[in-house]
Amino acid sequence: MVDRYFGWGLVPNVDILGLKSLLICFAIFVPLERLLAVRPQKILRNGFGNDVIYAVLNSAITKIFIVMVAAAAMGAAGLLVPRGLLLAISGQSIWLQVIEMIVIADLGVYAAHRTFHAIPALWRFHSIHHGIEELDWLASFRAHPVDQIITKSVSLAPIFFLGFSDEAIAIYFIIYTGHALLLHANVRINFGPLKWLIASPQFHHWHHADHRAAYDKNFASQIALFDVLFGTFHVPGSEMPEKYGVEEPVPTSYLGQLGYPFLRRDRRREARPLVPHRLD
Repeated sequence: MVDRYFGWGLVPNVDILGLKSLLICFAIFVPLERLLAVRPQKILRNGFGNDVIYAVLNSAITKIFIVMVAAAAMGAAGLLVPRGLLLAISGQSIWLQVIEMIVIADLGVYAAHRTFHAIPALWRFHSIHHGIEELDWLASFRAHPVDQIITKSVSLAPIFFLGFSDEAIAIYFIIYTGHALLLHANVRINFGPLKWLIASPQFHHWHHADHRAAYDKNFASQIALFDVLFGTFHVPGSEMPEKYGVEEPVPTSYLGQLGYPFLRRDRRREARPLVPHRLD
């Protein structure tokens, strides 16, 4: 059954590095950021090359682990879930399946994301993503592989376990990826009254804000309503953050960032004190 996912790029024999997709995203989001920029920012901003490495290597690593998660979840479903239920789920209209997947997966993302902020050992991995000081579409790729693997496993395992159709899963991945890039893009978009329901660039920019009032807020990746319901929603009017990043010495190189979470705590403190609310 995992063979079905070969066609849309989840496994090594189909553009595992995602280079074609990366070029398409570049062609879409660079002009969009020129037209709707939150602030003037160079295309080749600080860390751009580093984030290209993340986009290429994380693409390969993530696809491999998604296939592993899919195989495990579908194998378990074959043993535990009645075949009639699996057929009923996959037999629904494509768009109903996609909506259901967005809700289920984003609830998993919310739970995993909030846990990464709450547990110091996990925050060390997630802080790599928050170390970005100039947000743009490419910044969405900067995430430690451990962060990516855990979050993807938690959010996607139920999708494969419940037997949603291949077509619906393919559409979900396209929507999720496009939305993730938009959330990080240097664009002034707030979705108006829908900001309480759907995660917008403004919503996610505040998640990255280096403003104490915004710390540990806006965990959802697609459904802002989860943050409203769980008391973690923070979007002050039409304002955008003045600065991004974290008050800790996150390395600037790819290899340095990969090893950073594994450094002894006292060594990480040598450069600059860490943020008490997140790591102490």
